Amino acid sequence: MKQALSFLAAPAALALAAFGSVVPTLTAHAADPGGEQGEVRRERKAGNILSIREIEQIVLPRMSGKQYLGPDYDSAAMAYRLKFIQSGKVYYVDVDARTGRVIGQSR
Repeated sequence: MKQALSFLAAPAALALAAFGSVVPTLTAHAADPGGEQGEVRRERKAGNILSIREIEQIVLPRMSGKQYLGPDYDSAAMAYRLKFIQSGKVYYVDVDARTGRVIGQSR
């Protein structure tokens, strides 16, 4: 009987050790809930930045003829980068998230 119990103890110990190594990872992610998207939500809720929909209403009409591919947000710069494509060329438009002012454009 003792042999059967010691046979089961080894896998249980391994499982506990594996779980223990996962717990620090889980708590590290909890420190930054939502990552970049969470940062956007917090800034938006605080009224510090415009929503991406408001930014798109400003920029999209200026980019006629180009296909809109989507946005990125840079929390350090508090800026959105909107990506477009036309005739195989990619265009980026950088927009101040606080004011909606276009601060850069590249091809």
